[in-house]
Amino acid sequence: MKVVVLVGGVGGARFLLGVKAALGLPGPGKGTQENSSHEVVAVVNIGDDVWMHGLRVCPDLDTCMYTLGGGIDTERGWGRAGETWAVKEELAAYGAEPTWFGLGDRDIATHLVRSRMLRAGYPLSAVTEALCARWQPGVTLLPMSDDRVETHVVVDAQGADPAGGAEAEEVSPDGRRAIHFQEWWVRHHAALPARAIVPVGAEEAKPAPGVLEAIASADAVLLAPSNPVVSVGTILAVPGIREAIRQTSAPVVGISPIIGGRPLRGMADACLTAIGVDTTAEAVGRHYGSRKCSAGGILDGWLVHSGDTAEVPGVAVRAVPLLMSDVAATADMVRAALDLAGVSLD
Repeated sequence: MKVVVLVGGVGGARFLLGVKAALGLPGPGKGTQENSSHEVVAVVNIGDDVWMHGLRVCPDLDTCMYTLGGGIDTERGWGRAGETWAVKEELAAYGAEPTWFGLGDRDIATHLVRSRMLRAGYPLSAVTEALCARWQPGVTLLPMSDDRVETHVVVDAQGADPAGGAEAEEVSPDGRRAIHFQEWWVRHHAALPARAIVPVGAEEAKPAPGVLEAIASADAVLLAPSNPVVSVGTILAVPGIREAIRQTSAPVVGISPIIGGRPLRGMADACLTAIGVDTTAEAVGRHYGSRKCSAGGILDGWLVHSGDTAEVPGVAVRAVPLLMSDVAATADMVRAALDLAGVSLD
C-alpha cells in the first residue's frame, strides 16, 4: 500500500508516527521502508519557512524529520532533544534581532547544512533527502515545492511593531502591514487579528519533484489534522496539487483538527476566522469540500471526533476518537481513516 499524507508541523509529524504504526513500519529512528510492502510519502508544508540570522529554517520539514528520526524534543513537540541555547544567548547579548525566535545549538547544525546546500544551488527537495539520510525517518518527506513560498499575515499596522520582527512589508494606504507568519504566530501568538493570510509565491510555484507522481500513484491520500489554512491550505495553494488530488483514483480522507469547537492544538481558530470559516469540524469539512459535489473539493471521507457531528455534502463522515494521546491511539485513527476510504491493510 502507498499512503500519501499532506502534513504541517507538530500535529502532522505525530500523525505520521500513527501512519507508520498502522502499517506496521518501524518506530522512530529504526530504519527505512525498504523491507516493507507499504510506503508512506508525506507532502510537507513549507509556508512557515523563513530566513533567520542568515540561515534557512524549515520548521515543518524539520519537525517531521526529527520526530520520525527519534531526535525530537517530545515535551515541546518541536526542536531537538537535549538542546542547548548558547548561540541564542550570545545573539541576545549582541542585541541581534529577532530575539523572539530561538534557534537551539543542535538545531542550528541542520540549518547550516541546509543553507550551505541551498546557496550551492541544490533544490530544497534534494537538501531534504540529504538531511534525511542521517535521520532515517522511514517516510519519504517531500517539500510541497522547491520554490520559495512563505505565508504572510496582513494585520493592522499599529499592532505590528516592525522592531525585532522578521521581514515586513511597508504600511499600505489602508493602514495595514504584512508580516511573516512566524512573527504573527511565535512573537504575537496569533493575538493580532489577521485581516488576510497570503501564501506569498504560491501562485508562481511548482510542485516539488515526486509530489504529483506520488498523489497519482497512491492507494490512499490522507489530510493530517494539521492547520487547514496555513499548513494543508498552503500546500493546496501550489498550482497542480489540488488538481492532482481531485484527479487521483485513490480515495481522499481528511481528519478534523477541530474537536468540540476548538483546535486540536495551536491557534488554528485564529487562522480560520481570518478566512471566514467557523471553528467547527463541519465548517472545516465544508471548506475542503467534496470531490463529487463541489468545485475544487478534495474530500471523499471526513473523520470527526466522537461526539462531534458534521454534514458535508458528498462526503462520507464518521465519528471516532481523534485525540493523539499516544502512537497507538493515533494508529487507530489512521486505521479508521483507511477503513472509511475502503482500503484494506491485509
